[in-house]
Amino acid sequence: MTVLHYDIVGSFLRPKVLKDARSAYENGEIDLEKLRQVEDEQIKDLVEKEIQVGLKVVSDGEFRRSYWHLDTFWGFDGVLHTIPEHGYFFHGEETRADSAQVNGKIKFTPTHPDLAAFKYLSGLVKDKPGITARQSIPAPAQFYAELVRDEENIAKLKEVYQNQTELFNDIIQAYRDLILALYQAGCRDLKLDDCTWGMLSDTELWQKIAGPDFDPESLKELYLKLNNAVLVDQPADLRLSTHVCRGNYHSTWAAQGGYAPVAKYLLAQELVDAFYLEFDDERSGDFTPLKETAPGKQVVLGLVTSKTPKLESKEVLAKRVKEASQFVPLNKLALSTQCGFASTEEGNILTEQQQWDKIKLVIKTAKEIWD
Repeated sequence: MTVLHYDIVGSFLRPKVLKDARSAYENGEIDLEKLRQVEDEQIKDLVEKEIQVGLKVVSDGEFRRSYWHLDTFWGFDGVLHTIPEHGYFFHGEETRADSAQVNGKIKFTPTHPDLAAFKYLSGLVKDKPGITARQSIPAPAQFYAELVRDEENIAKLKEVYQNQTELFNDIIQAYRDLILALYQAGCRDLKLDDCTWGMLSDTELWQKIAGPDFDPESLKELYLKLNNAVLVDQPADLRLSTHVCRGNYHSTWAAQGGYAPVAKYLLAQELVDAFYLEFDDERSGDFTPLKETAPGKQVVLGLVTSKTPKLESKEVLAKRVKEASQFVPLNKLALSTQCGFASTEEGNILTEQQQWDKIKLVIKTAKEIWD
């Protein structure tokens, strides 16, 4: 497997024609088939641009999703799309109010939208040597966190599941079935997006959420156990990675704090091949926690922000990569944006051209450092 030293997290700003089509569909002006045609066309165009700019691992931009995580949850049997009283609270902004709530036993279904999405993406690159189609899905821990997000979700959960063991078994099986289906469809690069670790890095936030007597260590153990139960014994030729950030909505953020509180769980023990980590500003702390990274694992440094259009200095980026190499060998490091450009369909506050300028900066800087 070729080792790349430049990468992206995966979501792209939605083109206006795609946003218009989604709005028209929601208003009953076009049918689902027409929406899918627009999505197909825009994804095909995006993939061509990704390849032209020099990316070797491509995504579909998450163009079929409204959220980076909820659409995957809604795709499982036994999960309902609900509208809670509040959205997620970010720094100075509240998101749209959507959630995922259990209304039956959780199961994978062959009609899961992520499987169909990957099959289309894979078909676009099957005759392009050296290009890999990546599928991103939210981590199992993120799914569990959504199911216990508020009192209403917890109450519904208790109506269906009498104990946590039964719930975890169904989550694990549903995820393993989804991953197997993706693998059988040709997926060899799978990324699990996971904000749970980023939220746990913010100790002040957790004290506000759960109270001063809450023991975060038990939750870290739970998240690790749940994720690893899905990741264990996966095919050797399936590259597994996880992306961790502290929230990415309309150029805002939800949490802050370095990785020290979670490093001994996440970096030392999670069964992935690579960690995509947010490091674009002081909210993410310094590189010291990287010393906990298990030997042989790759760390993809998210040093280029996807939140603002200003381009970083290549010299500063190179300096920061060198600093990180004190804790992880240089040949095990890579460079990327800290997150996607549109974790939700709203997107961050920059233009499509500025988005591509960021990606070009990542590629050019990485080639100067590693080539």
